Amino acid sequence: MEDGGGASGTAAERRTTPVELLWDLAFVYAVTQVTALLVHHLSWAGFGKAMLILALVWWAWSAFVWAANAQAEDSATMELALLASLVLIFVAGLAVPGAFGSEATLFALTYAGVRMIHLGLYVDASRRGNASWEAIAGFGAATIGAMGLLVAGSLLGGSAQVVLWIVAVAVDYAGPAWLTRERLRGLQRVAVAHFAERYGLFVIICLGESIVAIGLAANGHHVGAELIAAVACGLLVTIGLWRTYFGELAVNAERSLHRDDADVVLAAADGYSYLHLLIVAGIAVFAVGVKVAVEAPGHTLGTAARLALCGGVALYLVGHAAFRLRMVARANPAELAAVAAALLVFAAGAGLAAWLVIAVLAAVVLALCGAEAVAGSAQGQPRS
Repeated sequence: MEDGGGASGTAAERRTTPVELLWDLAFVYAVTQVTALLVHHLSWAGFGKAMLILALVWWAWSAFVWAANAQAEDSATMELALLASLVLIFVAGLAVPGAFGSEATLFALTYAGVRMIHLGLYVDASRRGNASWEAIAGFGAATIGAMGLLVAGSLLGGSAQVVLWIVAVAVDYAGPAWLTRERLRGLQRVAVAHFAERYGLFVIICLGESIVAIGLAANGHHVGAELIAAVACGLLVTIGLWRTYFGELAVNAERSLHRDDADVVLAAADGYSYLHLLIVAGIAVFAVGVKVAVEAPGHTLGTAARLALCGGVALYLVGHAAFRLRMVARANPAELAAVAAALLVFAAGAGLAAWLVIAVLAAVVLALCGAEAVAGSAQGQPRS
């Protein structure tokens, strides 16, 4: 790519660097702040605002993964960009609780700074011949426009802020889609192992955040049978979600990227950048629901908390099913049945104690894991 054009083949494989792992922690803090925002505003309006912030945080993280993927492991430019953006996204995370109030402009400016560093990192990759300048300029214009809307909305406040921020997210997410498929194919060479590993690590970190939420919710409460049951079953749900992600599909999805040289950028963008938002959102929403449930395991759950608990799992599984369909072009009937079962638990759980709702939900997720294990054994090979 010495001419600065893109290429769709896969680059020499590399792995996640220590600075990338350190950088991830600042983004995880921002995700934690989103869950805290939703806990304190557990309503449809609160859900919408929390998911809007989560969409912004996720897109910044994912965009950086792409740009870093086009850099060498030992790139000093990449390390400097990651460390600078770490500081900015952490400050943005501090501002999340007040993102629709007094801290709106602080959030918007620090977030926009992160996105500008991302574009600078991509420009550097283009200069080195590792990414297509034409493609970068195409979605870069959308990014700059979206950041302008974000800052403008923060200054206006109120309903105007919400509307402009929704438009900003739509413009930013649509940026790559505005490129022709051929131009997007030529964005960069993809180091597949590094790319798949980065997204898998972020899923693990988010699952870890749900474990922390369970522990923090249990602090200060009497450790009785109901609390133990709620904690144990909440952990079983988390383990089950981990198992569904890191089963055969994770391996087969990475293999499909290796095989699909012509469309590796398109498949990676669809499967990881876009559809993984549903997976991460599902984990975050579940973390909110399980936190509320563990804090009062012997009481019934309100509609909003029960929907967060069961709907979070359902959203995660919908995202995972969509990821499966995009990457290996197959559906898993057991997974779709588990989505329906999780929603049934929500509908039927109004009169049940919180610990029992979590227990039934855990049974649904573990049954899915068992069904996948049996199906895989019957096939005698990894099953996608």
